[in-house]
Amino acid sequence: MLKEFRDFALRGNVIDLAVGVIIGGAFGKIVGSLVNDILMPLIGLALGGINFAEQAFTIGEAAILWGAFVQTVIDFVIIAFIIFLIVKAANKAKKEEPVPAPAEPSTKTCPYCFTEIVAKATRCPSCTSQL
Repeated sequence: MLKEFRDFALRGNVIDLAVGVIIGGAFGKIVGSLVNDILMPLIGLALGGINFAEQAFTIGEAAILWGAFVQTVIDFVIIAFIIFLIVKAANKAKKEEPVPAPAEPSTKTCPYCFTEIVAKATRCPSCTSQL
């Protein structure tokens, strides 16, 4: 069982996934900082000095932090858009090989005696039928 786990853990896909998760986590922090520290203050300033992080309303004793939710949605949209651009660029870089046109068949089957004959033949050499 230990050998199977080691083989699984050392396969290229698992290591690639781990690297992707680590880079994705770091990228998420960068985008979170961009939204929280740059975009939201500018949006708040444009809307009359509103601080979105503090925007909330209460229902009973529950505080509904709608400003934090707006910031999280903006984080998600930015990350999703950047992932879309990366996938689009990767797909464009991975050019598909053009499919060659199928070659003309060099033989055909006589419809009368079912003998394999040259494709350009006009008469079957076996049964002498006109093709």
